[in-house]
Amino acid sequence: MAIVETNLTTCNFSNPEHLQAIATLIDVYIHDEMGGGTPLSKLEQNRLVAGLQEYSSIVLLAEADGEYAGLLIAFENFSTFTAKPMVNIHDVIVRPEYRGKGIGRLLMNGIIAEAEKRGASRVTLEVREDNTTAQNLYSSLGFHETEPSHLYWRKYL
Repeated sequence: MAIVETNLTTCNFSNPEHLQAIATLIDVYIHDEMGGGTPLSKLEQNRLVAGLQEYSSIVLLAEADGEYAGLLIAFENFSTFTAKPMVNIHDVIVRPEYRGKGIGRLLMNGIIAEAEKRGASRVTLEVREDNTTAQNLYSSLGFHETEPSHLYWRKYL
């Protein structure tokens, strides 16, 4: 499938089409082997959108050939080490049929530009150890493992 036209848009939470695109693309991600989660109920989808609005989220949507092909969700935070804003990428999602066509790079370049516009000191992300495709993209854009290396820990509540 050749991509005719791509477009990057910042999510407008007043636009029902954007809200549906978030729900659809999160569902695509959850069903993907790299997502490996349980699909969200309609109530959870509504909570997701409300949460993205409530917190300092940056949500980018990528369109290709007139449909939403990708989504990036990031959050602005504050770095105590640089005393400047920082941006953490939480999710990068590209529909399977659009992978390898530059959608991920479009989303990543979009968030880097937004972080620069906000005066951020850095952009951070986590990536699965077995997701070498994403790692290759991130490396090509100048991301690298931290030194010293960090571990990603969590405690479910």
